[in-house]
Amino acid sequence: MCSSHRGEVEQARQVFNILWRCDIDPSALRCPIPEGKESPLQHNCSGKHAGMLAVCQQRHFPLDNYLHRSHPIQKLIIEKVGELLGMPGDEFIRARDDCGAPTYSMQMGQMASLYAHLASGDNLDLERIVRAMTYNPRMVAGEGAFDTELMRLMEGELVSKSGAEGIQCIGRVGEGMGLAVKARDGAKRAKYAATLHILLQLGWITPEVAENLAERFMRVDDYKRLEVFGELEMI
Repeated sequence: MCSSHRGEVEQARQVFNILWRCDIDPSALRCPIPEGKESPLQHNCSGKHAGMLAVCQQRHFPLDNYLHRSHPIQKLIIEKVGELLGMPGDEFIRARDDCGAPTYSMQMGQMASLYAHLASGDNLDLERIVRAMTYNPRMVAGEGAFDTELMRLMEGELVSKSGAEGIQCIGRVGEGMGLAVKARDGAKRAKYAATLHILLQLGWITPEVAENLAERFMRVDDYKRLEVFGELEMI
């Protein structure tokens, strides 16, 4: 439910299991079928959609139109976000994700604050989310993905989630501290470089972890003649 996964077999299977346990047919999913795939279960946002449907079933909300802004599940979501940030839900600027779900414009400080709340350990519901993400990092993103590899290496100390258009959010578990990074051009490589630099400066990761991740996520592709022609670094 907390993932932006890659549609791997095990990931799609777990999304199906969520729906099956709630007696919901997968056809209720309103996220699109990814290009080259066979089912909306393989969409990277299918876990989030399955979570919305599961709550609808539990609270006897209608399953139809669950992505509409006026649907009870969407009102509940923005109400909870507003509570964490100490502001009314109707003050958020609204948009729509390419998976069809409503999204909300936030300042960087608000994103960091939400991840500080998530990782603080002060709320049992949020703590369950953190445990689910840190105990199952592959479900959050996928094999070889930044979030998955960072959480594996940090063994429960950090909870991490990438977003579209160069967004990266991280919480330090048990410390009530959050970090939000945005690459203005939306590029992943700039986001990863900035994130690793900041994490190292904050002391949230060791130089060994930083070097391990930099080798994988800050590497410039080799030229056709297998000559390395550059590298990424923070100035």
